[in-house]
Amino acid sequence: MTSKESLPVAVIGAGPVGLAAAANLLERGLEPLVFEAGPAVGATIRQWGHVRVFSTWKYNLDPASVRLLERHGWEAPRPTALPYGAQIVSEYLEPLAATPELKDRIRTGSRVVAVTRQGMDKGRSQGRDSAPFLLRIGHDGGQVTEVLARAVIDTSGTWSSPAPLGSSGLAVPGEAEARAAGLVTGPLPDVSAGGFAGRRTMVIGSGHSAANMVLDLARVARANPGTEVLWAIRAATPARAYGGGDADQLPARGQLGARLRTAVESGAVRLLTSFHTASTDVQGDALTVHAADGRSVSVDRVIPATGFRPDLAMLSELRLDLDPAVEAPKALGPLIDPDFHSCGTVPAHGARILEQPEKDFYLAGMKSYGRAPTFLMATGYEQVRSIAAALAGDTAAADAVELELPETGVCSTSVPDDARDAAADGCCSAPVPVTIGFATGLQHGRSSEPADV
Repeated sequence: MTSKESLPVAVIGAGPVGLAAAANLLERGLEPLVFEAGPAVGATIRQWGHVRVFSTWKYNLDPASVRLLERHGWEAPRPTALPYGAQIVSEYLEPLAATPELKDRIRTGSRVVAVTRQGMDKGRSQGRDSAPFLLRIGHDGGQVTEVLARAVIDTSGTWSSPAPLGSSGLAVPGEAEARAAGLVTGPLPDVSAGGFAGRRTMVIGSGHSAANMVLDLARVARANPGTEVLWAIRAATPARAYGGGDADQLPARGQLGARLRTAVESGAVRLLTSFHTASTDVQGDALTVHAADGRSVSVDRVIPATGFRPDLAMLSELRLDLDPAVEAPKALGPLIDPDFHSCGTVPAHGARILEQPEKDFYLAGMKSYGRAPTFLMATGYEQVRSIAAALAGDTAAADAVELELPETGVCSTSVPDDARDAAADGCCSAPVPVTIGFATGLQHGRSSEPADV
């Protein structure tokens, strides 16, 4: 057995929260080692780089990471600006990863395929807490290695595990074939890049990511006659998706709902309510989507915005205690359950709420929220600050959690009858990747005025 004290803290995922974890660990005198499955840091955000987030730079920067960057002459973006995903990568994550302190502590092209304890499986208890963690890593090119760690922080997110179209939590008949044929797209495609003009596209879901896709498609339709936009939600009314409007403390998020309402009421978007997808049929280059109530719609593409779920397969040899509903850490689950929380109502929390029966293992970032779609990036930053303090033995700092989140006018713990279906659609979620929330569906390199829908 290897002494734990001489080992690094393994961080899974080199997104914003993963790199923030590394920066906080360094400040605490701990050695981080970051594993990223993608070819570069921020791999997930790069896939939705064309999307502008609805939270300003103020909420997207980790304090410890900023302190590290500023030591090397980095200047922060204007705090009130709304960045695109690509800007978060190029103006923040790439410079952070390139600092002398982090550049040699990040392993890209390295996918963690399993986490366990050295020399023992899940069933062995004696000496468990003192045994190092063992991570099995699959590298680009097929090589497999194993790494030991004193602790593990899993910030790998949920982007790679999108929820299926079926409202029962299962893929519907024909869905796999439709995805294989490219007729059901990946999350948050860049609809301005081609393949959608002059076509009929259905967006399924009622969260912020769905709203962005609907508005982006409406913009394509204005410039390209013959383009049709359908928006299907499981709820009986879109009121929840329209959000808090002027009462939203993130103006871009409030504008999103207002523009969405205008798009529907003007006829630019056809809204299908109480739509529970039952099956899909592929006919050549077209797709028919069947609802449980007998309705059928023929479309050229379906954009799924039905949420995400955590991939827990690589953690099967660890002892986890997760909320049975949302698959978040058990103490966190009731605080974020979308049946009762819709946006920014989650209290600040850190290591104590996130701790697991598996000592020194933590879920953080979007993955810590499991199936709940209400995560904000700033929440993840406070999580890893607290975790780093706990691992360093500073219990007082770990417990002193503080976080000021912008709330929307519709955030409350009193949920209307339609909230369960709305939550299943991804109500109030941001894209899911980091769920920072997406703004008004702005296109590459230019802004769009609120009146353009």
